[in-house]
This record gives sequence, C-alpha cells and structure tokens, in this order.
Amino acid sequence: MKNLTGKVILVTGASRGIGAEIANTLAARGAKVIINFAGDENAAEQQLQKIRANGGDAIAIKADVSKTDEVKNLFDATIARYGRIDVLVNNAGIMITKLLKDTTDEDFTRQFDINVKGTFNTMREAATKLADNGSIINFSSTTTRVMMPTYSTYVASKAAVEQLTRVFAKEVGARGINVNSVSPGPTNTELFTKGKPQEVIDRLASLSAFNRIGEPEDIAKIVSFLASDDAKWISAQNIGANGAMA
Repeated sequence: MKNLTGKVILVTGASRGIGAEIANTLAARGAKVIINFAGDENAAEQQLQKIRANGGDAIAIKADVSKTDEVKNLFDATIARYGRIDVLVNNAGIMITKLLKDTTDEDFTRQFDINVKGTFNTMREAATKLADNGSIINFSSTTTRVMMPTYSTYVASKAAVEQLTRVFAKEVGARGINVNSVSPGPTNTELFTKGKPQEVIDRLASLSAFNRIGEPEDIAKIVSFLASDDAKWISAQNIGANGAMA
C-alpha cells in the first residue's frame, strides 16, 4: 500500500528503535524519508542503507533537536534536497527514571531540553516551513496516564508535549495542517528492554488486553495512518497506542 507516495517526511530520532521502524514503514509506503539523528552516525547510515536496499528514497541528517540552529539547518537542508516537507514526526526523546527526590537539575533540564524544547523547536520551524495541508505527529507516552514511581519528570515533559500539540493544532489549522500526538505503551525495543528482568517485562505485558508489550511496527502503522490524507480530519488528539493498557 503506497498511500504516502511523494510525501516528504522528516522523522526525528530515526536511527534506532521506534523511530527506525517508523522510517522503514513510511519509506515502504512511498514516502521520501529524512532520517534525523543526534549522535550515532553508524546506526543512521545502516538505517539509510536498509531503506535504499528496499527501493526507498531517504537521506540522513544530523541535528540535535534541542538546539535551535541545528533544527533550522535540518529543515533548510531537507527543503534544499526535496523542495518541501509534508510531514513532521517528532519521535526524538529521552527517558530518565529516578525518584523525584533523587532527580538532579541536570536530569530535569536534559529531559525538558530534548522532549519539550526539541518538539517546540521543530514545530516552530514547521509553522512557516511545513507545506500547506501537511501533518505533524508528536510523541507523548502512556506513562502520562498511570502513576508510576520514578517517572515524574519524564511524564511532566510528555504532558507538556500533549499541550503544545493541542494549541499548535489550532494555530496552523488554517493552512490545512493537522497536528496530533501518539502515546505508546511499553514497546519491544532495545532501549526499553535493556536491563529489565523478564518478570518485569511479563508484568507489563499482562497490563495489556493482548498479554504482550507492543512491537515497533504497531506504533509505525499508527504514525503511517496519521501521516496519510485519510487522517486529515483528526487533529489536536492524543492517540493511545498501548493495547488497552491505559
């Protein structure tokens, strides 16, 4: 199904995990994909070659979304290559889990710089540089719906993303741009499973109606739909992608 043919889609944090699977899925459905990465150039190059080997059109661009100038360059380089940007997927983010009393100023600032300021930076560029009738998909988290100790500052950052999403949808709707967020639950990526005992993963899986945690492709399919013209009447919404966990 090539329902994204011709669309130019920028995916932040796309070299690994859910972001990489999103890039794969979008490219397979006909999109021209920009793989944004902040540090791991080897992973980004491998992802780029994987998409091209499957007949997709992609480029990789390094940029730290928390830095205003780098985000501006990311947008400008994309437009220089493809002429426009139709869809922005704000997948880049970090998660630091500590009890609130143990959370340092640096922990707090780092999460808000990447998760919130990063989303703000890209949406601010998109306000004038995203094509008319485009789409923006931001990333929140199902952890905003449950009260899990050690997640306080992380969920605070993701709650901020949800509010930015709702307000921005009203600001750019006149140009035909729809803006939504997706809230994945526990998902089977190396970042999520690393260091977790199997019993912890099993316990989280039991919270879903399907007795499993999510797979990256579960999230990628939802993003692919939201990036398509079929989803244009959906805006300012937060989509829970968690198998009925919450």
